[in-house]
Amino acid sequence: MSSTPVTLCFLLRDCAAGPQVLLGLKKTGFGVGKIVGLGGHVEPGESDAQAACREVYEEAGVTVLEEDLRDAGLIEFVFPARPEWNMSTRIFTTRHWAGDPVESSEIVPEWFLASALPLDRMWQDAEHWLPAAVDGGVVEAVITLNEDNETVASAEYSSRGV
Repeated sequence: MSSTPVTLCFLLRDCAAGPQVLLGLKKTGFGVGKIVGLGGHVEPGESDAQAACREVYEEAGVTVLEEDLRDAGLIEFVFPARPEWNMSTRIFTTRHWAGDPVESSEIVPEWFLASALPLDRMWQDAEHWLPAAVDGGVVEAVITLNEDNETVASAEYSSRGV
């Protein structure tokens, strides 16, 4: 199974109501109309960490340094009906960055309470791994989508605390 290497990076901050995570409304491309994490393809010659930092800057205008990333796991997404969509996704979180998130041509960034993630507006798979990842866990998963390329057929995963 050939998979495209991609990254997702979740900015985390504390506020009076509790921990928050930066997500964004996808305006174009894969996942348009959904609330997603910041991220995208790993370019040739880039490490996963370099790609995550680049994508966060491109999508939300904030600067993240590689040394400030926490590896939160790896998810293999399998699309049997569209194998060209298969993705090997490295997940990162960070609590350190420079700048304030701003809208880009791809993403409208928005902060959400970690205790109230908008799972009903996200890819269905997010419920299997996102809460653990933003809570400091490390997620290793293989998530297979149904023929509709939207709903989860199976999720084989483990998440462990840090």
